[in-house]
Amino acid sequence: MFTKNIDINCDVGEGLGNEKHIMPYINSCNIACAAHAGTHEIIDEVISLAKLHNVKIGAHPSFPDRENFGRKIMDISFTELQESIRSQIQLVKSKTEKHGESLHHVKPHGALYNIAAKDAKYAKIIVDELLALKESIYLYAPYNSVIAKLAIKSGIEVKYEAFIDRSYNDDLSLVSRSLPNAIIKVNELAFQQLKQMMTSEKVISIQGNTIQIKADTFCVHGDHENAIELLQYLRDKLKRNA
Repeated sequence: MFTKNIDINCDVGEGLGNEKHIMPYINSCNIACAAHAGTHEIIDEVISLAKLHNVKIGAHPSFPDRENFGRKIMDISFTELQESIRSQIQLVKSKTEKHGESLHHVKPHGALYNIAAKDAKYAKIIVDELLALKESIYLYAPYNSVIAKLAIKSGIEVKYEAFIDRSYNDDLSLVSRSLPNAIIKVNELAFQQLKQMMTSEKVISIQGNTIQIKADTFCVHGDHENAIELLQYLRDKLKRNA
């Protein structure tokens, strides 16, 4: 069944300046922590917009790699990475609290998100930092991933995430952005993928197979070339199908 209460999230604060147009159409946001993109000033601006539109606020930590937008695995020690992730989460958390709001969730970004989904060493770093907060903060993570399983085992509440604007492989990994079919650019195709994930908990991989997937929140990337248009389209279609 379709529902108007679907949670759509978006990665924001990455320096594109489109948040004021995005916020009216989303339910939760993942704010770049000034590591792969963004600045302290941008974080404050985005938090203010999220507060205005009653959008749940999340931290979007990454490898500290602005050169590659956090989309490549960095050759740094686990200690250095953990310290960076801790600092990133604390930055957004403290700024959120200064605005009178609470941090709702943490969602890793890019290469960190992808490797933590399958590598327990990276997953543990993120889970350990969530546990250290000693607060009820959700983790946004892929269904059936290593990090989701570890978080649940550790007592952290997980919201499974699926992607509206990205193509999937058979193992539920995202198709590499280096491939031409990685990003779903046609609004109707993106909506059909969302509809199938919502109604039947299935997604069709680029290999042509139907794969089980579960999601509590659905992502549209803020740097999608038609992000605003896509979000408007999705909300209109969801309203019509509710």
